[in-house]
Amino acid sequence: MSDRPFNFTACLVALLLALMPFLASCDLPQVSAEERLFLNLKLDFLGEYQLPKQDFKGTRVGGLSALTYDRQRDRFYAVSDDRSEFAPARFYTLKLALETTNAQAPRIKQVEIEHVATITDEAGKPYAKGTIDPEGIALSPLGTVFISSEGVTRDGIPPFVREFDLQTGRWKRSLQLPKRYIPDAKGEQQTQGTQDNLGFESLTIASSSYGKTALEPFRLFTATESALKQDVSATDQTQGAKNRLLHYMLEAERALLVSEHLYQLDPPPNGAVNHGLTDLLAIDQGGHFLSLERSFGSKGFGVKLFQLATGGATDISLIDSLKSTLRGTVAIPKKLLLDLSLLDLPLDNLEGLAIGPRLPDGSRSLLLVSDDNFRQEQVTQFLLFRLKGLA
Repeated sequence: MSDRPFNFTACLVALLLALMPFLASCDLPQVSAEERLFLNLKLDFLGEYQLPKQDFKGTRVGGLSALTYDRQRDRFYAVSDDRSEFAPARFYTLKLALETTNAQAPRIKQVEIEHVATITDEAGKPYAKGTIDPEGIALSPLGTVFISSEGVTRDGIPPFVREFDLQTGRWKRSLQLPKRYIPDAKGEQQTQGTQDNLGFESLTIASSSYGKTALEPFRLFTATESALKQDVSATDQTQGAKNRLLHYMLEAERALLVSEHLYQLDPPPNGAVNHGLTDLLAIDQGGHFLSLERSFGSKGFGVKLFQLATGGATDISLIDSLKSTLRGTVAIPKKLLLDLSLLDLPLDNLEGLAIGPRLPDGSRSLLLVSDDNFRQEQVTQFLLFRLKGLA
C-alpha cells in the first residue's frame, strides 16, 4: 500500500472529467432566462359583478380605488378615494359571495358592504375636506391597514403612507418619505416631488405572518403612478415614464426604508390622456409582484396586468434624477400577463387588485375593482379571475 495520503478532490475532478462526454450527450431541458426569472402564471377570467349604487351608514359608496384581503376573516377592505367631500375619508369591509352552478366555473354572486371605518389624523379627528386623497390600502400582520395618499399638488394635498387601526380607523404612525418625493411648489414652479394627482396610487405588503401580531418584520412597497417631477423627460411619451418604487422593512415600532427601484411604465397608448401605474400586489416573499397599468383616452379605458421580479433591479436611492438615459441601471423586469382588452368586456376605471379566497378547485382567486369616480355614468366593477401557478 502506498504511503501517500488519499486526495479526494483530485479523484472527484478526475471522475467528472471522465463523465463529461456522457453528460454533454444528455438531452437536458433548455430553460430561458425569462423562465428562471418569472413564475409560470396564467389567468382565467371567471366573470364580472357590478356593485349597485348605494349609501351605507351615511356615506356614499364609490371611488373604490384599492382592495386588500383578510384571509383569516375572509373579508376584503376597500379604500374610497373620497377626499372627505361626500363623507369623511374612509375604508369599507366587504363580504364576497361566490356561487357555482351546473358544474360551471365560480362567479361572483354578491358583494355586500358590512362596515365602514372613518380614518383619523394624528389628533384623532376625521380628515378635513381636501386634505387627503386616499388611493392605496394594504392589510398588515399587526391588525392594521396602511393607506397611501396620492398627493394633489394644486390643492396642497401631500403624498403620504400612514398606518391606521383596522377596527377604529385611528392614526397609528406615518412612514418617512425621501425628501425628493415631497413637492416643492405648485404648478409651473414645481421642480421636484410627486406630480399633481400622480403620486402613491399603489400599496402592498409581503408577509409570512397573518395573525394579530407580527412575529417577524414584514415588507411594504409603494410606487408612484407616474414619474417624479425631476424624473420627467421628453421620451416619456414614446418610451414610458420612469416611476419609482419604495421598499420598506417594518416592525411594530420601527420602519426602515430599504431600497428604491426604477419601474419603467409602458408607453401610453395612442390617444391616451391619462396613463399610469394604479396598483401593486406582492404575490410571494421572493420579490414577485403583479402590477396594474391603466390608461384612459379616446378609446376608453385600457388595462394591462404585468408580472414583476424585483430581485435583480438596481437600487436607485442615491440617484436624484432619472431624466437622462441611465447606463448600467436595471429597471424592475416585467412581463405582460394579460391585456384586459382581450376580454371583450367594457372596462371601467380599474385601479385595485387583490388575491382573494381559494376557489373550489384549490386555485387562488384574483379580484380587480374599479373606481367609479362617484359618477352615475360609471360603475364599480369587480372582475374575478382564477390565478394558476401560485401556491
